[in-house]
Amino acid sequence: MRCVVFGATGYIGGRLVPELVDMGHTVRILARSPGKLAEVPWRDSVDIITGDVTDPDAVATALADSDVLYYLVHSLTRRDFVDLDRHAATIVAHAAAAARLSRIVYLGGIKPDSEKLSPHLSSRAEVGEILLTSGVPTVEFRAAVIIGSGSASFEMLRYLSERLPAMITPRWVHNRIQPIAIRDVLHYLTRATTLPPEVNRPFDIGGPDVLTYLDMLRRYAAIAELPRRAVVPVPILTPWLSAQWVNLVTPVPRAIAVPLVESLIHEVICHEHDIAEHIPDPPDGLIGFEHAVQLALTRIRSSDVSTRWSDADTPGAPSDPLPSDPEWSGGSLYQDLRERHTTADPDTVWKVIESIGGEHGWYSFPLAWSIRGWIDKLAGGAGLRRGRRDPHRLHTGEALDWWRVEYLDRPRLLRLRAEMRVPGDAWLELSAIPQPDGGTLYRQRAIFEPHGLTGHAYWKAIAPFHTVVFGGMIRNITGTAEANIAGRQSHC
Repeated sequence: MRCVVFGATGYIGGRLVPELVDMGHTVRILARSPGKLAEVPWRDSVDIITGDVTDPDAVATALADSDVLYYLVHSLTRRDFVDLDRHAATIVAHAAAAARLSRIVYLGGIKPDSEKLSPHLSSRAEVGEILLTSGVPTVEFRAAVIIGSGSASFEMLRYLSERLPAMITPRWVHNRIQPIAIRDVLHYLTRATTLPPEVNRPFDIGGPDVLTYLDMLRRYAAIAELPRRAVVPVPILTPWLSAQWVNLVTPVPRAIAVPLVESLIHEVICHEHDIAEHIPDPPDGLIGFEHAVQLALTRIRSSDVSTRWSDADTPGAPSDPLPSDPEWSGGSLYQDLRERHTTADPDTVWKVIESIGGEHGWYSFPLAWSIRGWIDKLAGGAGLRRGRRDPHRLHTGEALDWWRVEYLDRPRLLRLRAEMRVPGDAWLELSAIPQPDGGTLYRQRAIFEPHGLTGHAYWKAIAPFHTVVFGGMIRNITGTAEANIAGRQSHC
């Protein structure tokens, strides 16, 4: 089937497109900024048209000779998003009817029973009504909080849980919410192409759990192994003040935080599950909140911390982050990245990399490493005494001082996972990248995922020492490789 996706650079669209491609559909996307898709692995599998949904000509071009339109556009970051979304939906509705599409698929928000809706939920409902009355069979999926790395609602939940050991909360934290996992959202979206033409209505979709926002905060903290959060309710804290607080303590932009928080004054739970009459639930059932959060945290927890999505051998799960996601999504991940060009060839640099640790040491400030090792030992950690089995060759899974060899791509990349006692998870990556001139680019990356507020404080406390420790390491590793080359030449 010929599918068109409007909003492919957004959170849902970026995960829907590869699913449609894998199912054998022909996919075309309309994107205002195609550059955001430069690193996605499916870019060459789709037809990309540059344009905006408020441009009637671009919309008509994108919809020509197509069957199904997925409308996933939302201008939440704009102050005038209500008017802009109404205008865009009207243009698209007329163009879809003119193109004689067989179906429109739209993802909106659950409509509460309240008479006065927040601007965000009211706009979502208005867009749905415009599309449903377009004359083209339309299905509107209505969802509450979507759980997955990159979802604005989930990222807000993540940062609030991880950065605040205690929270002053308004009354709305006791309102009920029915979250849904991103995998289940995609389950419904991808199967909407099979709906019969007489289906022209909204459907509520949600996971199996109905929770309060407070429940979600506390359950997230438990899953992320954070201390139980102390919560102090303050009845007078308005949604606007709450949004300013969210903006202050999280990287979620104010333009997104304000309408999202304003929507939390409503209870957003499913009123029906009629969609099951047309699209059965997944064979294993809908994913519960705790499992959905675990999936959203899996990518970093499993140490798949590649610089780019495209570095991975295979695309990740829908709950994983994408390069098209906002910079503030995906949780906090600090890094110290350093690169240095050397005249030494890659094999020589790699031999120095693979011999690191043990009797060869860590090539910088030995006293600092020893002191840190003793501190770790006193705290019940591994310390530096474990050494290494072989002075020159490593194997995946073996211990290396207080590190564990997690990934080994000889002679390109060594990734070590820290087993020292730190308030978070830490990795050290060392790479030897061949250069056209015959030399090598040595890349060194220290990565830290903080565990709660203590983790953030830990990274900021040790950051001033990185220049000495990691700066010395990069100089001495490349210097040792060059000295080894010079030593071999002198013996010739």
